[in-house]
Amino acid sequence: MLLALAAGILLAVACQARGGKAESVGDGKALFQEKCGMCHGKVGMGTGLLARRVQPAELLLREDLTSDVVFQAARAGIGNMPPIPRGEASDAELRRIGDFLATPPGKR
Repeated sequence: MLLALAAGILLAVACQARGGKAESVGDGKALFQEKCGMCHGKVGMGTGLLARRVQPAELLLREDLTSDVVFQAARAGIGNMPPIPRGEASDAELRRIGDFLATPPGKR
């Protein structure tokens, strides 16, 4: 039930307008690889777990993410993903990662 609620919240937020900042996209890519890639890369455990619920599961291929969805999911945790504390990634770093993932794959 909690998972269904979280998925519903993600879908509702994903339907809102995207608000990424172009200047942070390149930096966000490097930060994504450093902070998230080990789990959310092509063969990461997070990608495998998401594949059971979401397609495409690989975050780099998704076109339905907003910066705010990424930030909130990372900071609060969602499903099997634990929250990322500020000591591991600052708010500014998570925003840059969110801006990067909110940019459509063909425009990064």
